[in-house]
Amino acid sequence: MTGSRVVALGHYQPAKELTNDDLAAMVDTSDAWITSRVGIRTRRIGGPDEPVDELAAQAGAKALAAAGLQPADVDLVLVATSTAIDRSPSMSARVAARLGMGSPAVMDINVVCSGFTHALATADHAVRAGAAARVLVIGADKMGDVADWTDRSTCVLVGDGAGAAVVVADPGGGDQPGIGPVLWGSVPGMGNAVRIEGTPPRFAQEGQSVYRWATTQLPPIARKVCEKAGIGPEDLAAVVLHQANLRIIEPVARKIGAVNAVVARDVVDSGNTSAASIPMALSKLVERGEVHSGEPALLFGFGGNLSYAGQVIRCP
Repeated sequence: MTGSRVVALGHYQPAKELTNDDLAAMVDTSDAWITSRVGIRTRRIGGPDEPVDELAAQAGAKALAAAGLQPADVDLVLVATSTAIDRSPSMSARVAARLGMGSPAVMDINVVCSGFTHALATADHAVRAGAAARVLVIGADKMGDVADWTDRSTCVLVGDGAGAAVVVADPGGGDQPGIGPVLWGSVPGMGNAVRIEGTPPRFAQEGQSVYRWATTQLPPIARKVCEKAGIGPEDLAAVVLHQANLRIIEPVARKIGAVNAVVARDVVDSGNTSAASIPMALSKLVERGEVHSGEPALLFGFGGNLSYAGQVIRCP
C-alpha cells in the first residue's frame, strides 16, 4: 500500500514581540510569576493587518519552496485552526487563493490544540486512499485575537503563528512509513475545560483540570502511539508535544520515556499557539539541525475539547 511522508516544513510568526515585562504593564503579573508557572518568556502577536490566512500562507509558501514544489502542484489543502472568525470562505480556501493555487480540494479542521496532528493524519489517509498525492497541511492560529487581556491566568499563555508541512505519496514506505498510524480520541465529558466561546469569542480554561489530565492520562497514550508505529520511546530522536505550558511538556515527555530524544520547548519563546505549535516547533528543530532527515519524531497534540492525536513521523 502507498504510504505518505513529510518532505518539507515551514513556519512563520508575526514580528511584534510581547514580553513578560510588557504583560506586567497590562495586568497584575510579573516575569517571575509567568516563568515559574508556565515557562514562557515571550511570544509574538499579530496586528489587525495580519489575518490568520496570511500567517498560514506565509508558512505554507516556505514549506512548498523547501519541497521544491509550485502552488499548482498541490491537490489538497488542510488548515487546522480554531481562530477563524468567518465561516466562509474557509481558511484553506483563502490560503489557496493567496498562494495562487489551481483547483485543490480545501478543508479546515478545528480540533483546537491538536488540530495539526488531526490534519496530518487526514492528509496521510487521503494519500493512502488515492484521493490526493501532494498535500499542504497547515496549523495556524491567532490566539491573541481571542485572548482576554484582562485575565492574567490566560493572557500570559497565548501567541500567534503558523507552521506547515508538505505531505506526498511514498510508494516505498511499507516497513518504515514516513507518517505512522494515528492514535486519536477525546474526553467529551470534559470538553468545557478549554473553551473559545462568546461574541466576541474569548479563550478560557480550567487550568488545574487540564494540567492533571495532561500529566496523568496522556503519557500512556503517547507510548501507545509509539507502539502502533513499531518503535520504542527510547529510539525517538525528537518529541514534539503541543506547546501548551512548560510545566506540562517536561513531565509528559519524561513519563513517555524518550530518554534519547530532543524535546521541543518552543513554548518558551512563542507561547501557546494552539494548532500552530507542533509544526512550528518541529520546523525550528529541523531548521536548526537538532533533528536529522529520516529520524523518528513523536508528534502529539492535545488540549481543546480535551482531544488528542499523535503519530510518529520520519523527519524530512
